Amino acid sequence: MGTRFDSVAAVLAAQGRDLGVTDWLSLGQERIDLFAESTGDHQWIHVDPVRAADGPFGACVAHGYLTLALANCFLPQLIAYDRLKMGVNYGCDKVRFPAPVRAGARVRGHGLVLRAEEAGGGVQVTVRITVEIEGSERPGCVVDTISRLFFH
Repeated sequence: MGTRFDSVAAVLAAQGRDLGVTDWLSLGQERIDLFAESTGDHQWIHVDPVRAADGPFGACVAHGYLTLALANCFLPQLIAYDRLKMGVNYGCDKVRFPAPVRAGARVRGHGLVLRAEEAGGGVQVTVRITVEIEGSERPGCVVDTISRLFFH
């Protein structure tokens, strides 16, 4: 799976290209608990299923930053680079969390190449990742990821 690019020119030509969607990923309570452990964020809406059942979302929900971190999981499923010498994460723009992701929900990434421009002998590409929630009209996260790529 994934759209392949092998040069600066190929990435520049991809501006506006829809990259499609990834496979579905189950976002279970165990993954949420591991994220809470690694970040120290043990808020009850994430890690206490009994209390969360009576809370505003009716169940535990994934941390927003966990949902954001899934962009790193989805990007290589959506886009791949041949002849890449080096790629670096340059940052993110416009991160939003339109809907909560309940524990046990299935999510997937949808990619769109927003911008591509030459930068320092390589190319800077902005890819919007939308974390879709199965059965929900609103996504769990929308993030514009920025990468710098350098090809052989």
